[in-house]
Amino acid sequence: MKHGISKLCLSSLICLAALTALQASPREDDDEVTYARVLLLSIDGMHAVDLARFVADHPDSALAQLTATGRTYTNASATRPSDSFPGMLAMVTGGTPLSTGVYYDDGYDRSLVSASGTCTPGVTVPGTRTQWKQNLDTVPVASAFNTVIDQAKLPRSGDDCSRVFPHQFPRVNNVFELIKAAGGRTAWSDKHPAYEFLNGPSGIGLDDLYTPEIASCDGFLPCPSSQVTTQFFSKTMNYDDMKVEAIIHEIDGFDHTGVNPAPVPTLFGMNFQAVSVGQKLDLTPVLGPKGGYLDASATPSDMLELTLEHTDHSIGRMVSELRDRGLFDSTLIIISAKHGNSPIDPGTLRRIDPIGIMNIVNGVQAGLVGQLSADTGPLLWLKDQSRTAEVVQALKAADPAVTGIDAGAPGQGVLWGADLAARYPSPLTDVRTPDIILLPVAGTVYTPPVATATKIADHGGFGEDDVHVPLLVSSSRISAKQIDDAVETRQIACTILKAVGMDCSGLQSERIEPSKFLPHSNHKRD
Repeated sequence: MKHGISKLCLSSLICLAALTALQASPREDDDEVTYARVLLLSIDGMHAVDLARFVADHPDSALAQLTATGRTYTNASATRPSDSFPGMLAMVTGGTPLSTGVYYDDGYDRSLVSASGTCTPGVTVPGTRTQWKQNLDTVPVASAFNTVIDQAKLPRSGDDCSRVFPHQFPRVNNVFELIKAAGGRTAWSDKHPAYEFLNGPSGIGLDDLYTPEIASCDGFLPCPSSQVTTQFFSKTMNYDDMKVEAIIHEIDGFDHTGVNPAPVPTLFGMNFQAVSVGQKLDLTPVLGPKGGYLDASATPSDMLELTLEHTDHSIGRMVSELRDRGLFDSTLIIISAKHGNSPIDPGTLRRIDPIGIMNIVNGVQAGLVGQLSADTGPLLWLKDQSRTAEVVQALKAADPAVTGIDAGAPGQGVLWGADLAARYPSPLTDVRTPDIILLPVAGTVYTPPVATATKIADHGGFGEDDVHVPLLVSSSRISAKQIDDAVETRQIACTILKAVGMDCSGLQSERIEPSKFLPHSNHKRD
């Protein structure tokens, strides 16, 4: 490689020493120095406008301090669809669903067989829902948050009926695998055991994975939906605190438990969930506080402001610990979000029950729906793809109050056929691609519109609020810069590799959809 270490280092100690030496030898441009490690943080749900406003209103905050020595990308886009699973993969693989084959954490695969029931190789007709969330947890769980995957709940291969683990699902490798193969240590913390998928196709990308189950009641399962952690602002912040402690332990030279000594990771990080809950949760139907935004200008409610401040404090703890351990100058910090949440403007919110879409599709043919993933941008997989055109006609002809789409409005309607195949692999040749994607009226959230509904925002769609996320790359060696050129969160992967002296050629996504590391300045314009 041009600047770095061999991918076939003889030992972790040798490679880590090489990484440390690299960061001490700056290139001609201070922005081009290499680092001993990268800390990657995802603030789920956060928008670029949230970061700008928070930094302006809190000049002494951790985010403001990091912005003062960082490149702020004001026009960064997450993946479309804007879900956690493809959003996280973009950051670490450099790929979108075009190369990863992953559209949602709740999707469909025409080559797999359901977890239960009969499976006979070569005989059973494949095609099943692929859900990579709390549904895979072992239940019951009676030890706080320490859930593991129940293998009996994993889908099966249509070829030999073997169980398919989350890490086998993405089609391309990731930066954790590449850095570990080069002798670096890797660690990550996230919200479900299914985040085992970050081990990558090799199955061994992570040295230290910490995934306390967020969809539980103080760590216990089974759990009534009204008592899940994410139905409480305070409990979600407390939940994030557990993962922050894991990061602190790793900075201090231990694994996430704080018990077992381990080298400080070369690449590590976590996702924050509290801001997303601060945007999505309105507890006034059950006599509680309300989150979300107050207006179209993204003025935060008191509860959203509280979650932003709490997350900023947590980041400040990590920065302080890096300083105390003498690691701050040799660490590159990257802050972004897997996705945003919509709508920002509370006046545009309209809830639509997704059962209406199910009824329209199944009205064309009984049992036609293979899977409907509907949060803010419905994805539809059909069991009989020959009926796709009829389904599209039925959806376009239906009442917009039922479907959420206005087929005649610019940027809205139905994405299918040649238009869909121009963006993704054709669903007729690829087992993962949805047959139909709905592009609804801005502000639409698909959720049962009951009187006690608490959801006022969500993600999954293609709109601005769903994808316009913050992106900050910070180090004590970087001058403050604002970069307004359009960038994508998938460029984070190349940026991570470049930061530790490696290049992007090892990323398999590069062969399908090449990317570049994040630019150091705005492009020259004529």
